[in-house]
Amino acid sequence: MSWFERNTGHWDDWPLAALLAAKGDQRVSLVVPARNEAATVGDVVGRVREALVDTVALVDEIVVIDSDSTDATYDVATRAGAVVHRSAEIRPDLGSAPGKGEAMWKSLFVTSGDLVVFMDADLTDWDTHFVPGLLGPLLTRPEVQLVKGFYERPGADGSPFEGGRVTELVARPLLALLYPPLAELVQPLAGEWAVRRSWFASLSVPTGYAVELTALIDTWRVHGLDAIAQVDLGRRAHTSQPLLDLGAMATQVLTAGWARSAHSHHADTIALTQFAEGLTPRVRPVPVTERPPAVSVPASAAPSADAS
Repeated sequence: MSWFERNTGHWDDWPLAALLAAKGDQRVSLVVPARNEAATVGDVVGRVREALVDTVALVDEIVVIDSDSTDATYDVATRAGAVVHRSAEIRPDLGSAPGKGEAMWKSLFVTSGDLVVFMDADLTDWDTHFVPGLLGPLLTRPEVQLVKGFYERPGADGSPFEGGRVTELVARPLLALLYPPLAELVQPLAGEWAVRRSWFASLSVPTGYAVELTALIDTWRVHGLDAIAQVDLGRRAHTSQPLLDLGAMATQVLTAGWARSAHSHHADTIALTQFAEGLTPRVRPVPVTERPPAVSVPASAAPSADAS
Protein backbone atom coordinates (compact mmCIF):
# COMPACT_ATOMS: atom_id res chain seq x y z
CA MET A 1 0.00 0.00 0.00
CA SER A 2 1.40 3.40 -0.97
CA TRP A 3 1.89 6.34 1.37
CA PHE A 4 -1.02 8.09 -0.36
CA GLU A 5 -3.37 5.18 0.32
CA ARG A 6 -2.28 4.81 3.96
CA ASN A 7 -2.26 8.45 4.89
CA THR A 8 -4.93 10.28 2.88
CA GLY A 9 -8.28 10.78 4.58
CA HIS A 10 -11.48 12.77 4.26
CA TRP A 11 -12.71 15.30 6.78
CA ASP A 12 -15.78 13.25 7.75
CA ASP A 13 -13.77 10.11 8.59
CA TRP A 14 -13.74 11.18 12.25
CA PRO A 15 -17.09 11.92 13.97
CA LEU A 16 -16.95 14.75 16.49
CA ALA A 17 -17.90 12.44 19.36
CA ALA A 18 -14.95 10.18 18.57
CA LEU A 19 -12.57 13.16 18.41
CA LEU A 20 -13.80 14.50 21.74
CA ALA A 21 -13.24 11.11 23.35
CA ALA A 22 -9.77 10.83 21.82
CA LYS A 23 -8.86 14.36 22.87
CA GLY A 24 -9.06 13.60 26.58
CA ASP A 25 -7.19 16.26 28.54
CA GLN A 26 -5.15 17.49 25.57
CA ARG A 27 -5.55 21.14 24.64
CA VAL A 28 -6.16 22.39 21.10
CA SER A 29 -5.17 25.85 19.88
CA LEU A 30 -6.44 27.36 16.64
CA VAL A 31 -3.92 29.90 15.36
CA VAL A 32 -4.87 32.37 12.62
CA PRO A 33 -1.96 34.43 11.26
CA ALA A 34 -3.37 37.59 9.73
CA ARG A 35 -2.18 40.72 7.97
CA ASN A 36 -4.74 43.23 6.73
CA GLU A 37 -7.59 40.70 6.71
CA ALA A 38 -10.31 42.77 8.40
CA ALA A 39 -12.80 41.76 5.70
CA THR A 40 -12.60 38.02 6.43
CA VAL A 41 -10.92 37.30 9.78
CA GLY A 42 -14.07 37.96 11.81
CA ASP A 43 -15.99 35.29 9.93
CA VAL A 44 -13.18 32.75 10.40
CA VAL A 45 -12.96 33.39 14.13
CA GLY A 46 -16.67 33.76 14.83
CA ARG A 47 -17.82 30.62 13.04
CA VAL A 48 -15.15 28.41 14.59
CA ARG A 49 -15.84 29.82 18.04
CA GLU A 50 -19.57 29.16 17.77
CA ALA A 51 -19.22 25.64 16.34
CA LEU A 52 -16.15 24.26 18.11
CA VAL A 53 -15.68 26.27 21.31
CA ASP A 54 -19.15 27.29 22.49
CA THR A 55 -21.22 24.40 21.09
CA VAL A 56 -18.69 21.54 21.11
CA ALA A 57 -15.55 21.97 23.22
CA LEU A 58 -13.07 20.64 20.68
CA VAL A 59 -11.01 23.85 20.48
CA ASP A 60 -9.73 25.41 23.70
CA GLU A 61 -8.47 28.74 22.38
CA ILE A 62 -8.56 30.79 19.19
CA VAL A 63 -5.54 33.06 18.82
CA VAL A 64 -5.04 35.56 16.00
CA ILE A 65 -1.48 36.76 15.41
CA ASP A 66 -1.73 40.17 13.79
CA SER A 67 1.31 40.61 11.57
CA ASP A 68 1.74 44.38 11.23
CA SER A 69 -1.77 45.07 9.94
CA THR A 70 -2.64 48.63 8.95
CA ASP A 71 -6.40 47.99 8.81
CA ALA A 72 -8.91 46.93 11.49
CA THR A 73 -7.82 43.28 11.64
CA TYR A 74 -7.00 43.49 15.36
CA ASP A 75 -10.34 45.00 16.37
CA VAL A 76 -12.44 42.78 14.09
CA ALA A 77 -10.78 39.60 15.38
CA THR A 78 -11.17 40.73 18.99
CA ARG A 79 -14.87 41.43 18.56
CA ALA A 80 -15.33 38.00 16.96
CA GLY A 81 -13.98 36.33 20.10
CA ALA A 82 -10.30 35.65 19.45
CA VAL A 83 -7.40 36.43 21.71
CA VAL A 84 -5.36 38.75 19.49
CA HIS A 85 -1.64 39.45 19.75
CA ARG A 86 0.41 41.74 17.60
CA SER A 87 3.34 39.71 16.36
CA ALA A 88 5.84 42.49 17.07
CA GLU A 89 4.69 42.66 20.71
CA ILE A 90 5.22 38.96 21.44
CA ARG A 91 8.63 38.46 23.05
CA PRO A 92 9.92 41.89 21.98
CA ASP A 93 13.34 40.84 23.28
CA LEU A 94 13.56 38.53 20.24
CA GLY A 95 12.92 41.30 17.75
CA SER A 96 10.39 41.12 14.95
CA ALA A 97 10.44 40.10 11.31
CA PRO A 98 7.74 40.49 8.67
CA GLY A 99 6.03 37.38 7.40
CA LYS A 100 3.59 34.55 7.97
CA GLY A 101 6.19 32.16 9.38
CA GLU A 102 7.20 34.75 11.97
CA ALA A 103 3.59 35.01 13.16
CA MET A 104 3.29 31.23 13.42
CA TRP A 105 6.60 30.91 15.28
CA LYS A 106 5.64 33.70 17.68
CA SER A 107 2.32 31.94 18.36
CA LEU A 108 4.23 29.26 20.29
CA PHE A 109 4.95 31.83 23.01
CA VAL A 110 1.31 32.83 23.56
CA THR A 111 -0.64 29.58 23.08
CA SER A 112 -1.01 26.51 25.26
CA GLY A 113 -2.34 23.79 22.95
CA ASP A 114 -0.74 20.37 22.76
CA LEU A 115 -2.08 20.35 19.21
CA VAL A 116 -1.95 23.47 17.05
CA VAL A 117 -4.22 24.01 14.05
CA PHE A 118 -3.32 26.75 11.58
CA MET A 119 -5.91 28.42 9.34
CA ASP A 120 -5.50 31.33 6.96
CA ALA A 121 -7.42 34.49 7.73
CA ASP A 122 -8.47 35.27 4.13
CA LEU A 123 -10.91 32.38 3.60
CA THR A 124 -14.06 33.16 1.62
CA ASP A 125 -15.47 29.69 0.84
CA TRP A 126 -14.89 27.19 3.65
CA ASP A 127 -16.50 25.50 6.65
CA THR A 128 -15.72 24.79 10.28
CA HIS A 129 -15.21 21.07 9.61
CA PHE A 130 -11.70 22.04 8.48
CA VAL A 131 -10.60 21.99 12.13
CA PRO A 132 -11.84 18.54 13.21
CA GLY A 133 -10.73 17.14 9.84
CA LEU A 134 -7.16 18.26 10.49
CA LEU A 135 -7.24 17.01 14.08
CA GLY A 136 -8.47 13.53 13.15
CA PRO A 137 -5.12 11.87 12.35
CA LEU A 138 -3.34 13.60 15.26
CA LEU A 139 -5.92 12.47 17.80
CA THR A 140 -6.22 8.89 16.55
CA ARG A 141 -2.70 8.02 15.33
CA PRO A 142 0.16 8.72 17.75
CA GLU A 143 2.80 8.31 15.03
CA VAL A 144 1.42 11.27 13.04
CA GLN A 145 3.19 14.55 13.75
CA LEU A 146 1.78 16.81 11.02
CA VAL A 147 -1.44 16.89 9.00
CA LYS A 148 -1.87 18.83 5.76
CA GLY A 149 -5.22 19.85 4.36
CA PHE A 150 -6.14 19.87 0.69
CA TYR A 151 -9.32 20.95 -1.04
CA GLU A 152 -11.15 21.70 -4.21
CA ARG A 153 -10.39 25.20 -5.43
CA PRO A 154 -13.36 26.72 -7.26
CA GLY A 155 -12.32 28.41 -10.47
CA ALA A 156 -9.19 26.33 -10.99
CA ASP A 157 -8.25 26.10 -14.67
CA GLY A 158 -7.65 22.36 -14.65
CA SER A 159 -8.24 19.84 -11.89
CA PRO A 160 -10.24 21.28 -8.97
CA PHE A 161 -7.54 19.89 -6.65
CA GLU A 162 -4.64 21.67 -8.27
CA GLY A 163 -2.77 24.09 -6.05
CA GLY A 164 -2.18 27.77 -6.58
CA ARG A 165 0.38 29.27 -8.91
CA VAL A 166 3.30 29.03 -6.49
CA THR A 167 2.41 25.42 -5.68
CA GLU A 168 2.18 24.23 -9.29
CA LEU A 169 5.00 26.29 -10.79
CA VAL A 170 7.49 26.23 -7.91
CA ALA A 171 6.78 23.94 -4.97
CA ARG A 172 5.71 20.84 -6.86
CA PRO A 173 8.67 20.93 -9.30
CA LEU A 174 10.99 21.59 -6.35
CA LEU A 175 9.69 18.52 -4.50
CA ALA A 176 9.95 16.41 -7.64
CA LEU A 177 13.56 17.48 -8.11
CA LEU A 178 14.91 17.47 -4.55
CA TYR A 179 12.38 15.65 -2.34
CA PRO A 180 10.53 13.06 -4.45
CA PRO A 181 9.19 11.12 -1.41
CA LEU A 182 6.95 14.14 -0.72
CA ALA A 183 5.52 14.27 -4.24
CA GLU A 184 2.19 12.70 -3.20
CA LEU A 185 1.21 15.71 -1.08
CA VAL A 186 -1.76 17.13 -2.96
CA GLN A 187 -1.27 20.73 -1.86
CA PRO A 188 2.04 21.09 0.01
CA LEU A 189 1.65 24.84 0.57
CA ALA A 190 -1.92 24.71 1.92
CA GLY A 191 -2.43 27.18 4.76
CA GLU A 192 -4.70 24.82 6.69
CA TRP A 193 -2.64 22.29 8.62
CA ALA A 194 -2.14 20.92 12.12
CA VAL A 195 0.88 19.81 14.09
CA ARG A 196 1.90 18.55 17.50
CA ARG A 197 3.17 21.51 19.48
CA SER A 198 6.21 19.62 20.77
CA TRP A 199 7.32 18.89 17.20
CA PHE A 200 6.68 22.35 15.73
CA ALA A 201 8.57 23.94 18.63
CA SER A 202 11.62 21.87 17.70
CA LEU A 203 11.76 23.16 14.12
CA SER A 204 13.65 26.02 12.55
CA VAL A 205 10.94 28.23 11.03
CA PRO A 206 11.36 30.51 7.98
CA THR A 207 9.89 33.90 8.76
CA GLY A 208 8.13 34.20 5.40
CA TYR A 209 5.96 31.93 3.26
CA ALA A 210 8.17 28.81 3.25
CA VAL A 211 7.03 27.55 6.66
CA GLU A 212 4.56 25.02 5.25
CA LEU A 213 7.13 23.48 2.91
CA THR A 214 9.96 23.28 5.42
CA ALA A 215 7.74 21.71 8.08
CA LEU A 216 6.98 18.89 5.63
CA ILE A 217 10.62 18.37 4.67
CA ASP A 218 11.83 18.38 8.27
CA THR A 219 9.06 16.05 9.46
CA TRP A 220 9.82 13.52 6.71
CA ARG A 221 13.56 13.63 7.39
CA VAL A 222 13.29 13.08 11.14
CA HIS A 223 10.16 10.96 11.56
CA GLY A 224 9.60 9.41 8.14
CA LEU A 225 6.72 9.66 5.67
CA ASP A 226 4.14 8.01 7.92
CA ALA A 227 4.47 10.90 10.38
CA ILE A 228 2.66 13.00 7.74
CA ALA A 229 -1.03 12.64 6.88
CA GLN A 230 -3.25 14.64 4.55
CA VAL A 231 -6.99 15.24 4.65
CA ASP A 232 -9.46 16.25 1.96
CA LEU A 233 -11.27 19.24 3.48
CA GLY A 234 -13.81 19.68 0.69
CA ARG A 235 -14.07 23.12 -0.87
CA ARG A 236 -12.01 26.20 -0.11
CA ALA A 237 -11.43 29.63 -1.65
CA HIS A 238 -9.51 32.68 -0.52
CA THR A 239 -8.51 36.09 -1.75
CA SER A 240 -5.80 36.17 -4.40
CA GLN A 241 -2.46 37.93 -4.17
CA PRO A 242 -0.86 40.02 -6.92
CA LEU A 243 1.51 38.19 -9.23
CA LEU A 244 4.57 40.19 -8.17
CA ASP A 245 3.92 39.32 -4.51
CA LEU A 246 3.72 35.67 -5.54
CA GLY A 247 7.19 36.10 -7.04
CA ALA A 248 8.52 37.05 -3.61
CA MET A 249 6.68 34.09 -2.06
CA ALA A 250 8.19 31.75 -4.65
CA THR A 251 11.67 33.09 -3.89
CA GLN A 252 11.23 32.26 -0.21
CA VAL A 253 9.94 28.76 -1.00
CA LEU A 254 12.81 28.04 -3.39
CA THR A 255 15.43 29.37 -0.97
CA ALA A 256 14.19 27.32 1.97
CA GLY A 257 13.85 24.17 -0.12
CA TRP A 258 17.30 24.61 -1.60
CA ALA A 259 18.86 25.23 1.83
CA ARG A 260 17.47 21.92 3.13
CA SER A 261 18.92 19.98 0.21
CA ALA A 262 22.59 19.13 -0.22
CA HIS A 263 23.10 22.79 -1.05
CA SER A 264 23.05 25.86 1.17
CA HIS A 265 22.71 29.61 1.17
CA HIS A 266 24.12 32.22 3.51
CA ALA A 267 22.21 35.41 2.77
CA ASP A 268 19.44 36.99 4.85
CA THR A 269 17.82 38.48 1.75
CA ILE A 270 17.62 37.60 -1.92
CA ALA A 271 17.59 40.43 -4.48
CA LEU A 272 14.61 39.71 -6.74
CA THR A 273 14.40 41.86 -9.87
CA GLN A 274 10.87 42.46 -11.16
CA PHE A 275 9.26 44.61 -13.84
CA ALA A 276 5.89 46.22 -13.27
CA GLU A 277 4.87 49.32 -15.23
CA GLY A 278 7.35 50.43 -17.85
CA LEU A 279 10.76 48.87 -18.32
CA THR A 280 12.43 50.10 -15.17
CA PRO A 281 13.68 47.14 -13.15
CA ARG A 282 12.63 47.09 -9.52
CA VAL A 283 14.95 45.22 -7.17
CA ARG A 284 13.00 43.80 -4.28
CA PRO A 285 14.90 42.49 -1.24
CA VAL A 286 13.09 39.31 -0.19
CA PRO A 287 13.84 38.22 3.41
CA VAL A 288 14.77 34.55 3.72
CA THR A 289 15.73 34.44 7.39
CA GLU A 290 14.70 31.66 9.75
CA ARG A 291 13.85 31.55 13.43
CA PRO A 292 15.56 28.90 15.57
CA PRO A 293 13.53 26.14 17.21
CA ALA A 294 11.30 27.73 19.83
CA VAL A 295 12.43 25.21 22.44
CA SER A 296 15.96 26.61 22.16
CA VAL A 297 14.89 30.18 22.97
CA PRO A 298 15.59 31.24 26.58
CA ALA A 299 12.67 32.42 28.67
CA SER A 300 12.00 36.14 28.54
CA ALA A 301 13.64 38.24 31.21
CA ALA A 302 10.54 40.44 31.26
CA PRO A 303 6.86 39.64 30.59
CA SER A 304 5.62 40.02 27.02
CA ALA A 305 3.97 43.30 26.14
CA ASP A 306 0.26 43.23 26.87
CA ALA A 307 -1.74 42.93 23.64
CA SER A 308 -3.95 45.97 23.60
